[in-house]
Amino acid sequence: MTLEFSGNLWFWRGPAPHHFVTVPEQESAELKALSRLVTYGWGMIPVRVTLGETVWPTSLFEKDGRYIVPVRASVRQAEGVGEGDTVSLQLELR
Repeated sequence: MTLEFSGNLWFWRGPAPHHFVTVPEQESAELKALSRLVTYGWGMIPVRVTLGETVWPTSLFEKDGRYIVPVRASVRQAEGVGEGDTVSLQLELR
């Protein structure tokens, strides 16, 4: 399964600060329907993400009924994006 969507890059200032993009409601519902088949624990879903020319493996986390995609500093730097930017992502379930 492959999903494509756009979303804003936001910064979480928690104990382990990080940047994320929230998966839209419809795509989150599709992921939730498949989550039991692909999760490796705690509801996390392994994916391969593409942002621009950069591809990396990560896992989606559930937050407030939707999934969030962590975006590494190296990816943000390579693609020249930062907090508040709208980015287009492609997710491929692993």
